[in-house]
Amino acid sequence: MSDFFAATGLTMKFGGLIAVNDFNISLSEGEIVGLIGPNGAGKTTVFNMLAGYYVPSEGSIRFRSQILNGRKANEITKLGIARTFQNIRLFSDLSVVENVTIAYHCRIRSTFLGAVFRLPLYRREEKEMYEGAMNLLNEVGLSHVTGERSNSLPYGMQRRLEIARALATGPRILLLDEPAAGMNPRETMELIDLIRRLRDAHRLTVFLIEHDMKFVMKICERIKVLDYGTTIAEGTPEVIQNDPRVIEAYLGEA
Repeated sequence: MSDFFAATGLTMKFGGLIAVNDFNISLSEGEIVGLIGPNGAGKTTVFNMLAGYYVPSEGSIRFRSQILNGRKANEITKLGIARTFQNIRLFSDLSVVENVTIAYHCRIRSTFLGAVFRLPLYRREEKEMYEGAMNLLNEVGLSHVTGERSNSLPYGMQRRLEIARALATGPRILLLDEPAAGMNPRETMELIDLIRRLRDAHRLTVFLIEHDMKFVMKICERIKVLDYGTTIAEGTPEVIQNDPRVIEAYLGEA
């Protein structure tokens, strides 16, 4: 198991239903790893456990020598794990730059009173947050729409904005839940290039869920496959493409 990040024996029970059973994953720095499986396989449940939205019924999550079990989502974000969502969760009434700036607040040192009275430390951090947000928007190709309301953006741009907002928290691990959903083929190829550039520029480890198999096979170095909450395969894209259990899970026949 990796010293960087390892989840061991993760099980999530909802009453009598076992949504995820004995899930194990280790991530090394700089990897891009995929998690795939049919609808209802338990993929988003795994992400919810890793990001602190669910407390696992069993198992442990360790990140850089710290146990994450029982920590709240905001605490895990501060430790360096950020995520996006399958259903985009932007602040629809805020501008593009405000959506990213607000994510920086998990990193500032100023107190509530410092913000209310606009003390020097808060004013300095406010300037740094704005400049950081503008830089991130430039990185994801949204520098030309910084003043627009987020809900006015096309779907593909909203996905990029959500990634920029996650990056504003300063993550070491980025969890992407269906980042290519709703994108056309050109946008998907551009997203592959963007994720690779962001991985290199920010020294990220990327763990993603995606249904677009062409996207997954092009970008992921390693893939894990879930079916009915259980891992049925793991390996390189080439290994996964030719695994009879994976073919059967998706197509219903070997």
